[in-house]
Amino acid sequence: MRRIPAAGFMVLALTGLAAAQVPTSGNVFFGYSYYNSKLAVDHANLNGWEASLEGKVFPHVGIVADFSGHYGSQGVPICPVVPVGGPGGGCGALSVSTHELDVLFGPRISFSVGRWTPFGEGLFGVAHINTNGYGSGNSFATALGGGLDYRIVKPVAWRFQLDYMRTQLSLPSNGSWPGSQNNLRFSTGIVLRF
Repeated sequence: MRRIPAAGFMVLALTGLAAAQVPTSGNVFFGYSYYNSKLAVDHANLNGWEASLEGKVFPHVGIVADFSGHYGSQGVPICPVVPVGGPGGGCGALSVSTHELDVLFGPRISFSVGRWTPFGEGLFGVAHINTNGYGSGNSFATALGGGLDYRIVKPVAWRFQLDYMRTQLSLPSNGSWPGSQNNLRFSTGIVLRF
């Protein structure tokens, strides 16, 4: 008989503990994103979007799911095979239509000072690139950065965010790409808090 109350107490305690870890507040962000990437020959200026969902697990700590897509043109190397004893040759560059998609997850630390909420984050996930016919590839991706939210009204804010992103993208058709890329991503847009 004593087992029933003890089991009931344990179920209530575990339910309360689990509920304490479920985010009860957070925010949703969506906006414009600029991405400066060095995927091959030179830096490319890609434009696109970023969206994120943050759930608070502690008052100043949240878990973030971050999604972004960037589009534009990228220079890729072209190295024709030169026959032995043939005319001089060399490598050139071809501009191809490029898009990169990133899916990242990780912690974010933030605190409020009046209408401003500065934050810092460390995100980890995957990146996918497609160069429309020249090839596609996937890699591990990291983003370290932060930003500043400005509260317009209680549930609405405007965000300015800057991240250093590192990827290791390469295309199967071109093994001459560098082993890793160091990129910058700037995003701005609307934040809805709940």
